[in-house]
Amino acid sequence: MTKSLFRRLTKKGFIISNFIVAILFLGAVCSKWLDPETYWIFGLMNIASFYFLAVLILFIFFWLFIKPRWALISIITIAITWRSANNIIAFKLPGKFSKQKADNDIRIMSWNVAQFDVLNFSKTHEKFYKMMQLINENQPDIACFQEVVCSDSIGTTYLHLSTILDSLKFPYYHYSYENNENWFGLNMHFGTIIFSKYPIVNKQSVSHAPFNYNSTFHYADIVKNTDTIRVFNIHLQSLKFSKGNVTYIQDESLKEKVTNITESKSIINKMKSGLINRKKQSDWIREEMDKSPYFLIVCGDFNDVPNSYAYETLGNGLQNTFVEKGSGIGRTFSGIAPHLRIDNIFVDKKFKVTQFTRVARRLSDHFPIIADINLNKQ
Repeated sequence: MTKSLFRRLTKKGFIISNFIVAILFLGAVCSKWLDPETYWIFGLMNIASFYFLAVLILFIFFWLFIKPRWALISIITIAITWRSANNIIAFKLPGKFSKQKADNDIRIMSWNVAQFDVLNFSKTHEKFYKMMQLINENQPDIACFQEVVCSDSIGTTYLHLSTILDSLKFPYYHYSYENNENWFGLNMHFGTIIFSKYPIVNKQSVSHAPFNYNSTFHYADIVKNTDTIRVFNIHLQSLKFSKGNVTYIQDESLKEKVTNITESKSIINKMKSGLINRKKQSDWIREEMDKSPYFLIVCGDFNDVPNSYAYETLGNGLQNTFVEKGSGIGRTFSGIAPHLRIDNIFVDKKFKVTQFTRVARRLSDHFPIIADINLNKQ
């Protein structure tokens, strides 16, 4: 084979590969408009959309040195999907986050607290009080926490709600959970909580069959000065990966064929089930959001990546504070993969987003995210 023939075949191979990645990326970002119950395969593709986008960007630099005109494949693909691409990677330089917020700003924090390390609370309070310290250091006005496990009733318990209240000094809160939840038989509940420094004038919890943790969400109407804000705190269906699933994903040394097939089927089935459940849950939440007469803030652990059906359904008509003021990838989940930004703060377009940050401290398996916003009166 002559060098010229080899060069032509190699070039064609790169061109075809570039087209394939472009098509995969287009299909992935289309998942936000497609019903996961029917088109779940597009939802699975969307989980890998970050990698498709990264390869498209690499192809641009590759072609600029080899044959610049072929860079148009990636450039055009990214251009026509710019909003979706910007949801995945915020293409802006990082800004400095000031812990001292402006007087008129409202500081919002959202964090999956992973039960406040309650399983070790009887042995040591160290991590719990480090989490309390982190929250207090950042001084949120409104804080939305997911995976909260504590007791709000009298009795023997590992962690009592009053302990959290005493540590954080929020005068108002809304703790929501399913009444049949009773961890360890100690009157402890698995739920979500909204804390506020401003008065809460209305509290609502909404639950649908099968009436479990992920099918329950809540909101609170919060008054600041003369404005009322409806704050939703949500936690959508997780993937429920077993330790074996996670080990299989992370451990490259697992090569046994039977194990690979079994684990692959288990992971795909769980991902498919998660997509379908999150579709139902996001539709329920959206229905309640559309009833709101007030400005909206939606916080929580979506357990889904940008441009998914759930992300688009809940973010429609709102602005994502990370996209507005964040930069780079903004990973919020510390395990499995380096691109999982699955926690979000969406706010009404009437708000101006002034700051955003992710606190990169591993006190939970999620990183807390914080946004400063103010109401644009114009």
